[in-house]
Amino acid sequence: MSYNYLPLDRKWLHFSQVKHLLDFDQDVSITFDAHERILACRAYLDQKMAAGDKAYYGINTGFGYLQHVKIDHHDIEALQYNLLVSHACGLGDEVPADIVKLMLMLKIKSLSYGHSGVQIDTVKRLMDMYNHRVLPVIYTQGSLGASGDLAPLSHLSLPLLGLGEVYYQGVKRPAAEVLAELGWQPIRLQSKEGLALINGTQFMSAYGMYCLKKAEHLLEMADLISALSFDAFDGIPEPFMAPIHAVRAHRGQVAVAARMRAYLQGSDISSQAKEQVQDPYSFRCIPQVHGASRDVFDHVLDVFLREINSVTDNPNVFPDEDLIVSGGNFHGQPLALALDYLAIAMSEMANISERRTYQLISGQRGLPLFLVKKPGLHSGFMIPQYTAAGIVSENKQLCTPASVDSISSSNNQEDHVSMGANAATKCWRVMRNVERVLAIELLSAAQALEFRRPKQSSACLEALVTAFREVVSFNGEDRLLHTDMEAAIRFLQSYQPGGLPAKA
Repeated sequence: MSYNYLPLDRKWLHFSQVKHLLDFDQDVSITFDAHERILACRAYLDQKMAAGDKAYYGINTGFGYLQHVKIDHHDIEALQYNLLVSHACGLGDEVPADIVKLMLMLKIKSLSYGHSGVQIDTVKRLMDMYNHRVLPVIYTQGSLGASGDLAPLSHLSLPLLGLGEVYYQGVKRPAAEVLAELGWQPIRLQSKEGLALINGTQFMSAYGMYCLKKAEHLLEMADLISALSFDAFDGIPEPFMAPIHAVRAHRGQVAVAARMRAYLQGSDISSQAKEQVQDPYSFRCIPQVHGASRDVFDHVLDVFLREINSVTDNPNVFPDEDLIVSGGNFHGQPLALALDYLAIAMSEMANISERRTYQLISGQRGLPLFLVKKPGLHSGFMIPQYTAAGIVSENKQLCTPASVDSISSSNNQEDHVSMGANAATKCWRVMRNVERVLAIELLSAAQALEFRRPKQSSACLEALVTAFREVVSFNGEDRLLHTDMEAAIRFLQSYQPGGLPAKA
């Protein structure tokens, strides 16, 4: 195994480690401590099963409404097998590969605490799947966000049995073929293992962590792009002064105001005398709006870090306390609420971005109408704003909270569910939409700045424009803007803002 790996055990897993896992294509491995805890928990569970015929939920009983049905000892393996195949009922789009990787890693992490009762071979096979990039085909629809992400995690676990489909070396194939090619025998599940695998919040958690990774970059780029728009619009910088924000000291607001001051430092445009007395809110209130979304990001990140450092299957096994306890750690309510909150906060970043784009093309402040030299003959940047407006409207529909809904299931045994899986997939769609709207603003702001020449913006903003011009040239006359918009999206995804000036 490569030394470039992420160790998994009961130690706290940090956001930076999750990001590095994906950015540097790391492998994963449980530690010696996790290995020993998994073995000890399995040995304890085997001892309890051999000692008597006491009923333990999901270990020697049926599931959900069928909890009262006692299962014969000889049928335990069949019980766990049946659980996985009967619960693999996902539909819809396939889950993106990076999110599948996070699901695998987070499932291994949760099992590494030694409170789930799985055999070590099961955990090793999950690690093998991750490290050989044998990625199960999982679907976005099927989870209610309670009782665990049952359907998606069943699809995650099917390849352990040689069932389902996987992507291997970029090709979708039957899992049985890939296992045979790699010389892997299917896992024979022992008591509780099926339930340990599919009870849990790893679908919601993986989507949430991926959205947070995306959101962190979008928040950085939104500040930078808004500063470019601000200078291109010839805005008044006084609303970013520190005393204003010190008397309303929300952390995000204060931080964004400081960033705006830093981004505009040294700009000829920003320092010149202004004719207007005030700017529209979409420019003047950037710290207040962007900052509020940053504060939401911080809160949601705290929720998700706590979740991925938790045990979320059921029942939980506590060998040291001689306890096997059935509870509800699989319930996704904390995640559902947080995902809805994050989607709303990030949607607002697109909302205010589209308003800045609208102002830039409106023919104000000495800028030509629709940012083109001969409006009328050329439509210029008229329609990218339409696209942004349509996307912003779509986001408003996507931000209808999923977490306020609940539909009873399992014959009313599971009578309140979080719908956190729907919140997760909606949040991801919002992230992609925010990215598109910000790319349209970048396209418009870079175009608008050219009409301020020969005046120069700040060094960091000029560096942004210079890099952007390597992929999208100035628009002198009408051309196929879809191509430019797609290039702007790719640029935004990969661009890393340089260091800020020392004095913010």
